[in-house]
Amino acid sequence: MVYSYNIIPEVPNSYVTKLYEYIYEFYLLPQKDRFADISVGSFFISYSVIDSSGKRNLLVKASGDKIINLSIEPLSGMISEKEILKSKEDIDIAINMFEEQIRKNSIFFAWREGESIVPETVSGKENKSLRRIFLETQILLIAIFMTVGIFLFFIIGPLVPIVLLAIQFIFVFYSNKIIARTADWHITKKNPYIHILQYPLSAGQDNPLQKISKEKVADLKRQIYKETIAQNGELDCQTAHKIFSEAGIDCKPEDLISRKVNVYDIVKQTADRFGYKVPQIVVSNTLLPNAAASGPSPSRGVVLITTGTFLQLGDEEIVSVLGHEFGHLKGRDPLWLYGLSAVQYLFWFYVVFGLLPTTSFLLLFIYLWALLTLTYFIAKFFEARADLISAMVIGEPKVLADALEKIGFQRLLYERVPSFRIQEWLSMDPHPPIYFRIARLRNLGTAEIKHPLIKSASEVTRGFIQSFS
Repeated sequence: MVYSYNIIPEVPNSYVTKLYEYIYEFYLLPQKDRFADISVGSFFISYSVIDSSGKRNLLVKASGDKIINLSIEPLSGMISEKEILKSKEDIDIAINMFEEQIRKNSIFFAWREGESIVPETVSGKENKSLRRIFLETQILLIAIFMTVGIFLFFIIGPLVPIVLLAIQFIFVFYSNKIIARTADWHITKKNPYIHILQYPLSAGQDNPLQKISKEKVADLKRQIYKETIAQNGELDCQTAHKIFSEAGIDCKPEDLISRKVNVYDIVKQTADRFGYKVPQIVVSNTLLPNAAASGPSPSRGVVLITTGTFLQLGDEEIVSVLGHEFGHLKGRDPLWLYGLSAVQYLFWFYVVFGLLPTTSFLLLFIYLWALLTLTYFIAKFFEARADLISAMVIGEPKVLADALEKIGFQRLLYERVPSFRIQEWLSMDPHPPIYFRIARLRNLGTAEIKHPLIKSASEVTRGFIQSFS
């Protein structure tokens, strides 16, 4: 039996030949212990997947330009479905690596209809860092307050944790307003579109943009915005060519990638599935693909999407990702996690911490690490539940798995190393490892799940234990 898949690479047609060369040079050759019999052509690549003993288990062939036709043929009868999916994952990761390389070597333009063109600035990191604190389950906010509370205890006294928890609750309750104020664009029904243009400069390892300063790149963008996009809403390559040439860059219209996104419609599709009214929608003009929700309830929620999400994901994938975020709103995860962490925090602070000798900085460090690790591990239950809610309400668990694979392909590659998997489970990240989330979604059955949080807590705990085997 031959397994067949179709993959659409998000690169200009003129770069497809370089894509096959990239897969050969930067993915297959460095892993000679896994791949053999490699053959590559203009729009073709084939290779064998071998095991630790050198036995050939799979024959993989990929061909085509606009659509890559992938075939995986088992060479023995003992090949599991898991090995087939891992082999497909190899191609997916390699393509995503190439697309990431293209993005690094690209100039981007993004704007919202009806507003003045505001070019990307070199600064602006403070707002993005502040935004991270208040997004989704506010777990980072909780961790910050925990850490500050422990150290202020020695200065002010034992009432510090209670005071800080009260202040933290105010931040959690009004997090939607805080996020809205830090956004780049606000999306409305009357003005729903975001325009994105990507112009790749090179597919090589050397980024042409590194030859000029960030300030010069920003000035280049402002000039192009002013003389082309701001005039007619489109990037005019003939006019832009004069500006590009000053930096030694040629503008080729056939390499231009453009997208016009009805952001309001995508969010409304998701809200309708949940039976909610459309929440406040904001967009952050950053290439990092991410979507997040914040707020104490669906009626007081805000949804944030980055422009990088529109570049990397299709509409169906974005809806499934937003389903995850709506899952946080549906479950009122920020409030629940705040309550659980507050109880845990007070118990550890007033009971456990009181039993430790406060003069031992080593014990204090171990205590703080254990407290934060447990808090982040509990947060993984809520993130896993949000995946389940999206799968149940949107009904496309495999689409969400594909989206997670695109967004987290680098971590997915690292997580193939057992020691890194354990590290990911214990890291200060509220999300379970990508490999666990993807496998869980792809293996999800059709049976109704009555208690998503209990099921998620059980599966997360089991996945963590299995990572040691």
